[in-house]
Amino acid sequence: MTSMMHCVARGFMSSERGDIVAREPKQARSSNQAIRMVDLSAATEGNCGAIAFSPTGDAAVYDLEDSLILMAAGEVDSGLLSA
Repeated sequence: MTSMMHCVARGFMSSERGDIVAREPKQARSSNQAIRMVDLSAATEGNCGAIAFSPTGDAAVYDLEDSLILMAAGEVDSGLLSA
């Protein structure tokens, strides 16, 4: 098994029905960059929040395990973390 760690930032928006909807995830080169991306995404008009996380798992089959949350801002749905 080959272990991997990468960082992802993902913005969230509110739907017309009031549900929190995940936007496309964006890869980051580091945890610091992912956290900066959260600050920008959470402040972007139309977004209600953002989260930076680092999923880990088996790189050979891209089997992701639990995610380490690096930072969250605003309203997010942690159930929608999978990148």
